[in-house]
Amino acid sequence: MLNLSVPNSQENQSLLDATNWNVIETKFDPTQLHHKETVFTLSNGLLGTRGTFEEGYPQDFSATLIHGVYDDVTISHTELVNCPNWLPLVVQVAGQRFSMHTGEILNYERQLDLRLGIVSRDVRWRSPTGHTLDFHFERFASLADQHVLAIRCQITSVDFEGEITVEAGFDAEPYTQGVQHWQTLNQGGADNIIWLHSQTYHSSTQLGMAAKLVVEDDDSPSMHVENTSNSPSLATTFELLEGKTVTVEKIVTLFTSRETETPMTDALQRLADEPRYTTLLAAHITAWEQVWQDSDIIIEGDRISQLSVRYNLFQLLAVAPRHDERVSIPPKTLSGFAYCGHIFWDTEIFILPFLTLTQPALARNLLTYRYHTLPGARRKAQEAGYQGAMFAWESATTGDEVTPRWVPGANGELVRIWCGDIEVHITADIAYAVWHYWQTTNDDDWMRDYGAEIILDTAVFWESRVQWNQERNSYDILDVIGPDENHDRVDNNAFTNLMVQWHLQSALALLDWFKQAYPENSAQLVQKLNLTTERLHQWAEIQERLFINKDAQTGLIEQFEGFFQLEQVNLADYEPRSNSLQGLLGIEATSQKQILKQPDVLMLLYLLRDRYDYNTLATNWDYYTERTDHSYGSSLGPAIHAILACDLNQPTIAYTHFLRAALVDLEDVRRNAAEGIHAASAGGVWQAVVFGFGGIRMTQFGPVACANLPPGWTRLKFRLQWRNEWYDFDLQAEKQMEIANQEVKVPKADTHPAISGVIFDLDGVLTDTSEFHYLGWKRLADEEGIPFDREANEAMRGLPRRESLLHILGDRPAPEEKIQEMMERKNRYYLELMQKINTADLLPGVTNLLQELRASGIKVALGSSSKNAQTVIERLGIRDKFDAIADGYSVFQSKPAPDLFLFAAQQLGLSPSQCVVVEDAAAGIEAAHAAGMSSVGIGPVERVGRANVVLSSLKGLRWQDLHERVTTSKKTHALVEATV
Repeated sequence: MLNLSVPNSQENQSLLDATNWNVIETKFDPTQLHHKETVFTLSNGLLGTRGTFEEGYPQDFSATLIHGVYDDVTISHTELVNCPNWLPLVVQVAGQRFSMHTGEILNYERQLDLRLGIVSRDVRWRSPTGHTLDFHFERFASLADQHVLAIRCQITSVDFEGEITVEAGFDAEPYTQGVQHWQTLNQGGADNIIWLHSQTYHSSTQLGMAAKLVVEDDDSPSMHVENTSNSPSLATTFELLEGKTVTVEKIVTLFTSRETETPMTDALQRLADEPRYTTLLAAHITAWEQVWQDSDIIIEGDRISQLSVRYNLFQLLAVAPRHDERVSIPPKTLSGFAYCGHIFWDTEIFILPFLTLTQPALARNLLTYRYHTLPGARRKAQEAGYQGAMFAWESATTGDEVTPRWVPGANGELVRIWCGDIEVHITADIAYAVWHYWQTTNDDDWMRDYGAEIILDTAVFWESRVQWNQERNSYDILDVIGPDENHDRVDNNAFTNLMVQWHLQSALALLDWFKQAYPENSAQLVQKLNLTTERLHQWAEIQERLFINKDAQTGLIEQFEGFFQLEQVNLADYEPRSNSLQGLLGIEATSQKQILKQPDVLMLLYLLRDRYDYNTLATNWDYYTERTDHSYGSSLGPAIHAILACDLNQPTIAYTHFLRAALVDLEDVRRNAAEGIHAASAGGVWQAVVFGFGGIRMTQFGPVACANLPPGWTRLKFRLQWRNEWYDFDLQAEKQMEIANQEVKVPKADTHPAISGVIFDLDGVLTDTSEFHYLGWKRLADEEGIPFDREANEAMRGLPRRESLLHILGDRPAPEEKIQEMMERKNRYYLELMQKINTADLLPGVTNLLQELRASGIKVALGSSSKNAQTVIERLGIRDKFDAIADGYSVFQSKPAPDLFLFAAQQLGLSPSQCVVVEDAAAGIEAAHAAGMSSVGIGPVERVGRANVVLSSLKGLRWQDLHERVTTSKKTHALVEATV
């Protein structure tokens, strides 16, 4: 058994004792200092500032990090540098400095308001000499103007009368993990303004920062400037009376040479124009309100989940660059020094889905960063002996590889890091993100100008990276690292190989579209990248012959060649522990065992979830989940496990994994939150809620939901933007509970829920497209040399496309990519034939029955396994007659599983017992009964005889007659069951 408990440290509980929008700390604990600095981080798209105190604290990790401000450093090549600190604001009471580590803290509360983007702190402090005062600190990094920062301090005397001095300044030359990167070029001050002009030692990035100090008093005290050797400060002194309050404001403006050639001049000019704190705050709040309007998630019934989800989304929304396409989001956002601010696959795979579906303009900025790093990716490929573009595992400004090759180990010895050399799956991951951004937004212009070159030139790289295996008659990708970094230098990692297969298939499809949509642009790119016909044929052959070790019977996929031969261990034998298994066993020992740092095969099944069936997922889940270090492995894993557990209808297990991700920073679940926000986990939290518990699937007609809410959640509400239209989802537990009860229970003889909804199959019920399906399959079978006739076609009635193809193939082996190609080819033939369909093709009786149902207040849904169902009913002219659509895109399992009809009932807001299904296939009748619904079979008894009511057609059928026959059948069935 796995230990799936979530650490719940007592010292962190105060963070969760909060409203749905506020993270609150009610007790200051110095041992949690660095963790809480991370928690109370503020960002605004340009910079991030850790939650240190304005007056400072011994051994604090104060940091302000700015997107794109890197400087050279040994080992890691370059690092995002700690910038001059804008926070310092010191208060002296009768000559004694206010501090959290002197005097006595009588009351304390710190709060992060997620809705408004404000950090505040309230302290009642008794000085060492016995003076009692209340302090209220408040600050924000403006989302309305990323160059503006502000602090307000309100000082109230409880029992003190005397002199208060407030000093505002900068920390001009901070260290970054022991390294100093800044030199002061100029500094000074005049009146109530100070300024600081700095430059990094190696990258020569300049920073200009200015500040003014304002005392909110009619008789404003005088200011004086103190110039130290490298940093100026402003000071003011005033008398404070008992019971009185004085408010002091520090307004800061900041520019770097990345945005302007004259950062110091711009900072001073902007500061001169800035209004008071309250006006700046109002603009900042308005900006956050606009962001939350589209990106908020509402969870009812679970306050911990509600707060933690909003916290994770807040940190991503705050740090996403809004005005710069040459930067991206580091794995610790702008909240900590870990990973040196380098850019990983975390951004594309974990963060981008959230932004693509709620803030697409921000997603576009992040993807355009990858376009600007293509030259670095090309240099990396060339240096490694390959062609095309090979993205860096760790990227910074230029896109050149900045992963350190050697790092000091636990015992001081150097450890070789291979990720920068061979963790190549990131190249396909970036292409995946580009493709899905395009599919979601329909942003053809961006794809034309940026995305196409990314996908196509990285496909060129894969062509040069694979190797032909003569013995196996396949292509190999050797010496790589998959997502599970416990095992490096492996061959044929399944995640890598199958993502490469997807990449090459997508590149070919993209190029076809590009040539048709933008002939001139595509011709230029084809010439630039040398995309010859021979090269494209090579891509098609590679994707068809890439080696994958998958058991044909069970669907179990080997993570990489030789994984199944590694030593198997029982992870429970190592409990309890507070370290990763790799940390306990060592790198070499762990690599010889079946211990996963994070999902690898399961990550693949999530990203390509539409290509794999339920049984394949279940088989691989059972095998790999118990081999994964969930507690102290990678923070990237829990959210993905939560989603897949939902796909397997295990919401309780999903919730356990979800909490590990949602609380990783608030509760310091992995004991490393002091290093900074877990950005990838935060993005995974959104995916777990929306794609997991919300059950969102993306279809060609937009997103659809099939909710699987965890225990305790009574409501889940969110918005998604798909192709410039907003879709609002409001999922409620009571409806889900009705749908989830799939057992057909025997009702009492006098209790029969009224029929309130009718779910129609499409083919053979509303219209007859069977001839088109037959002709499509016939053409495909003839091209493949497979015997096929109408009798064989009849045996496939009601089966979805994949099962139909497998029926035609029989015992003939075919690789997955060939199956995909044949399904797409048959569908293309079907769509060509379907263009002839119009209102005249409605079967007899359909029009009248649909009108009667509408007039009687009966809800109507379509329940078809076809992925073309919505197109067909639109051509038939009856789309407006349906209250809900359940098609081949809506659920994971097809008929005879009940999922499709259960999904339709959910969309109608009805329980299964209130619905009747009209079907023409045995598989559909079986699915209806499995869902707990009555059924009407259209067709011969030998095919639909298990239906409650059997009809030859709908011609002349009246709703009142059908209702009576179905109701009678239900009563008879119930009495028979009761007797038995």
